[in-house]
Formats: sequence, structure tokens, C-alpha cells
Amino acid sequence: MTEKILILDFGSQYTQLIARAVREANVYCEIIPYHKSFEFEPGLKGIILSGSPFSVNEDKAPDVNIQEFIKQVPVLGVCYGAQLTAKRFGGRVEKSNKREYGRAVLERKKDDLLLKNVAQQSQVWMSHADTILELPKEFELLATTESIPIAAFKKNGTGHPLYGVQFHPEVYHSTEGKKILHNFLVNICGCNQDWTPAHFITDTVAGLKKKIGDRNVIMALSGGVDSTVAATLIHKAVGDQLIGIFVDNGVLRKNEFNEVLSTYAKLGLNVEGIDARKRFYSALAGKTDPEAKRKAIGSLFIDVFQEHATKIEGIGLLGQGTIYPDVIESVSVHGPSVTIKSHHNVGGLPDHLHLELVEPLRSLFKDEVRKVGKELGIPDEMIQRHPFPGPGLAIRILGEITEEKVQLLQQADHIYVKALKDSHLYATVWQAGAILLPVKSVGVMGDERTYEYTVALRAVTSVDGMTADWAHLPYDFLANVSNEIINNVKGINRVVYDISSKPPATIEWE
Repeated sequence: MTEKILILDFGSQYTQLIARAVREANVYCEIIPYHKSFEFEPGLKGIILSGSPFSVNEDKAPDVNIQEFIKQVPVLGVCYGAQLTAKRFGGRVEKSNKREYGRAVLERKKDDLLLKNVAQQSQVWMSHADTILELPKEFELLATTESIPIAAFKKNGTGHPLYGVQFHPEVYHSTEGKKILHNFLVNICGCNQDWTPAHFITDTVAGLKKKIGDRNVIMALSGGVDSTVAATLIHKAVGDQLIGIFVDNGVLRKNEFNEVLSTYAKLGLNVEGIDARKRFYSALAGKTDPEAKRKAIGSLFIDVFQEHATKIEGIGLLGQGTIYPDVIESVSVHGPSVTIKSHHNVGGLPDHLHLELVEPLRSLFKDEVRKVGKELGIPDEMIQRHPFPGPGLAIRILGEITEEKVQLLQQADHIYVKALKDSHLYATVWQAGAILLPVKSVGVMGDERTYEYTVALRAVTSVDGMTADWAHLPYDFLANVSNEIINNVKGINRVVYDISSKPPATIEWE
């Protein structure tokens, strides 16, 4: 039986960070909207109440029955969760004179399990507009800050332990925040910290064997980390009952089709490679709008996949590399409505094929997928691959796609990425690639004038791709890459570097 912590989401921007911190402590957790019903199953060890952009004093403020929760399990309220706890039990919460945001120094006033081994004065991160001014009866103060009279507290008396912290222990700037969460998970909830990649693999493979039985599973593979790890798990469970399809859509990176197929063969995966380049070039001919290019690639991919899938007998399931951020239900800050982000690696396939889904990674974050992949023995070069867009180089070639332009960009991109790896810079950036611009400029090579294309190099640093900063790559490195591209790729005579951050720009250009 897997132990579990439940995180009730009130709409905080930091909710996923709480989940990541809990997972890093080798404790399994799930995020659900605060208003979604749940069962107190035997494995449930505790509940964490997230922060929120709301005020507890608003008429329609999010609310949950904390009094009932602590009859079953320990509870920790974070920021809004702490304010809601105080208010529900009769304390006083009022709007601050100013918004309290940024670093503060936490000062312990009492020894307690929650603050065990935390320094007497420890930096924490505040982000709230309301403040708890009076604690309810049976509650005691654990810590303050210079401007916050009640920064951490606990409830005494009957029921399971109930704690509240006015700051955000889950963020990087709370220097001992992970220690506080660890204390809650281990010392207060009694979690065994046994949720590891190896444990996940064992449980998942057993579950897949039971679910799949003697049916066959078909899966579209992309060469990316998510689909590769998902396929390896399914293969570990049912062997060659998994049939993988890897399509060369004509806009992959240089040599990628053969290299990925070779890696799949080494992993023992049963994968068919399909060369459909000419069909994709025909479908893309004349299209310059980014959305039109995406739709053309997506639609033809479904056709190609379906053509091959219908030739295989006994297919009952569709494997996909869906991961946890794609399926988390997040609370809308505009009210109690729920926004569900649905995601499939191959959009539309379930509707076309009427197959039951197999998604072995749907409970994992991206970094956890990589850890599981490493445990499975998947080569580092595939595990550590940068994200690559589904439409591939088609959205890194601005304007119309031609085979000639694809080959130009493949060569330039290959030189760039190889140089990043050779210079040990590849792992320091989140994503990197070259973009072929629909711009020609005059150049000079030897005694001749040239009129050729311009390539933009892009490299960003990020945690999850939601926001990103341009990577400050060394000037010497950029100069060498520029020279190598211009000297070796006939058709390109100018290289520029993109120094835009997201927002306001995006990582990809289209």
C-alpha cells in the first residue's frame, strides 16, 4: 500500500512546488482542487492546504472542513491554508497595512516537532496580503518574524496534529523550508519515505501487467524522454505486446531517425520506423502560417499512424507518455470552476482509434521521469535530451518548409548542439536550437559576395518551461559556433543570438 499526502489546491502559483518538495522527500503526493471530494483511504498520511490569491475574508472565499480532516490525519496549512485554519477555529485574520512579500527572518519561540533542527533564526519567503492577528483558543505560537506576529502555530487538544505557517516553506528562498516539510511528513505524519524510482517501477510494472493482460499495446514514439520511458516501462511489463511506431516526418534533427531507432533496438523495444518524409513535405508545401503547419503535421501524423495501426491485429490499448503537470486539475483564480489541461503526445489518436489509454507516467513530474529512466538503464543522451517541439524543425523554419531549408537547418542545428555538448554547456541550459529565418543578407567569402540565409541561435535556462531566461553563453563559444556554421553550411552566411526572455517572448519562434 503506497503512502500518500494530499495537497488541496486553493489556486496558489506555488502548489506544484509543494508537491515537488514532498516528492523530493520520497513521499508520494497528489494535488486536487480544494472542492473535490476524496476518501480517507488507509494509505493517506496527511493533508497540506496550499496558498491562494484569495482572501479568507472574501464572501466566496474557498473553504474546507479542517475540523473533520484532523479527526482522520495531520494537517498543515501554508499561507492561505494557515489563515483559513485560524479563521475557522475562531482566530482573527485581517488585511495587512501593506502586502507582505519577500524575504523575512523566522524566529522560533518554542521547540516543536515541526521546527525540529531549524535554526533559531531562519530565512523564509512571504507572499500574502492578510495577516493572522489573534490565534484561536487551544492554539499556541511557534514562531514570529519582525513584521508578522504569528508566523507559525499549532493546535493543542484533541484530534490529529494541526499546524499553520504564514510563509512558503516550499520555495527556494525559504532556506530551511524543505526541513520543515520533512518534519511534517516524517515526524508528524509518520511517512516512511519509501517512494523511490525503484519502488515506482516495481509498482507500475505490476499494475501494467494486470491492466494489459494478453492485449497488444500500440504507441507512437518521438525519441523524447517521456515517450521512451513510458515505452520502456510497458515493455518491461508485457514485452513485445508493445508495438512502437516512430515516424520520420521530415523535420527531425540531423540523423535523429536512425540514431533513435538504434537506441530503441539496444533497449529491446519492438519499434517500427516509418519514413514518411516526402508525404510531410507535400502536406507542408505552400504553408507559411505556424498554426497551419502544426495542423498539417498533426493531421498527417494521425493518418500515417492509423494506416500502420490497422495492419496490426489484437490492438486494444494506446500507450502515451502523459506526465503529471499535463493532468493536474488547477483551480481558476476567478472562481471555483476547474480548468483541466488535457494532453496527449499524439492529439486525436484516442478518438480515431477508440483505444483504452495506458499512461504509466501520469503521476510523475518531468525530473522524476528522468530519474525513473535512469533507473531503467536508458542511456543518458536520451534521458537528458532537451525538450523538442512536436512539429519539430517545421516551427524553427520561419515561412514555407522545403526539403532544402530543412537540410540547411539540420546542419546548423547539429553543429550548434554538438558544440554545446563538447563544451559541457548542454546540461546547463533547458533548451537550445537553431532557427532558420526567412531573411537573406549580403556577405563576403573570399573574393565573392554571397546572398544567403540567416540563422538565429536560441538557448534558454528554465525550471519547467513556463518562464525562461536567455542563456548567457560565453562569447568565445558563440563566436566559434558562428564561424563553424558559416564555414560548413553552404547557404548560411550570418548567425545571430536571441537574447529574449519568456515572457514577453516565447522559447520557440513559432
